[in-house]
Amino acid sequence: MTSPATATLTPSPAVVPTTPAALTLANVLYEKKGAIANVTVNRPKLLNALNTATWRDLKAAFEDAQSDATVRGVILTGAGDKAFIAGADIGELAHATAIDTQRSSRFGQGVLDLIENLGKPVVAAINGFALGGGCETAMACTIRIAVDTAKFGQPEVKLGLLPGCGGTQRMPRLIGKGRALQLILSGEMISAQEAYRVGLVNEIVPAANLITRAEAILKQIASNAPIAVKFALEAANKGMETSQSEGLLLEASYFGLCAATEDKKEGTTAFLEKRAPQFHGR
Repeated sequence: MTSPATATLTPSPAVVPTTPAALTLANVLYEKKGAIANVTVNRPKLLNALNTATWRDLKAAFEDAQSDATVRGVILTGAGDKAFIAGADIGELAHATAIDTQRSSRFGQGVLDLIENLGKPVVAAINGFALGGGCETAMACTIRIAVDTAKFGQPEVKLGLLPGCGGTQRMPRLIGKGRALQLILSGEMISAQEAYRVGLVNEIVPAANLITRAEAILKQIASNAPIAVKFALEAANKGMETSQSEGLLLEASYFGLCAATEDKKEGTTAFLEKRAPQFHGR
C-alpha cells in the first residue's frame, strides 16, 4: 500500500448510466471509447500517489463503468511514463490518526472490491512503479500487463505499516503464500520480469504497445457473451473464497443460468451453422 516515495492512505447493473460529463473528478481522467472505458490516475508529478480524493475519484469512475451497459471492459493506467501508481500520498498519511487510517483502509478495500467484482474485465496497464497501494490496485484487476521497466512491491513494513488495501489477501492467492510473505515482510521491490515469473503479471509488453495490447485483450473478451463473461468472473472470484466443492456447486448454478439465456442459444446455433455469433447480453 506504500511506496519508497509515496505511501497509501486509503480513505445493480440495472441503474441508468451516469455520463462522464456528470462526474467531477480532480485526480482521475475518465473517458469512454466505444465499449471500453479508460481510467487514468492523473497525478504524474506525485507518481500518481493515492490520496483520499483519488480513491473517491476511482470509486466514482468504476461505479459509472459498472452501471453503463455499453461499457464491456475497463483499462486502468497511470498518467506519465514513470508510474502506474507508486503508492499512497505520504504527506497525507503522515498526519493520519489510527482511526483515520483504519477508515481509509476500509474505504480503499471497498474501491478495490468494486474493481475486482465489477462484472466486467478490468485490465491494469502498468506503465511504471506499482508499489504499495498501486500493487494492490493492480492485483484487484482481472488481468495485469506491464512494460518491461515496471517495478512491483509492498514496502509498507519499511514505514511501520502493513498492506492495508488487500495486499495481505490478494497476493498470497495470486502467487502463493510463501513468495507473497517474503515480499510483504521484506518490502522488497521486484522487476516486471520477476513479477511475470511468479504470476503477478500476465504479460510484459513494449511501452509503445501497452494500451494497444490492453484494448486487444478487452476486444477479444467483448466478442464473447456478456452474461457468460460476467458469471465466469463471479464464479472464479467467489469460488476463491469457498471450498472447492462449494465453488463447483456455484459454477454449476451459473452454468445453468447461462443455459437459459438467448446468448447461449445464439452461441450454440452459430457454432453448428459455422458462423460468428451475434451476442446481445440477453
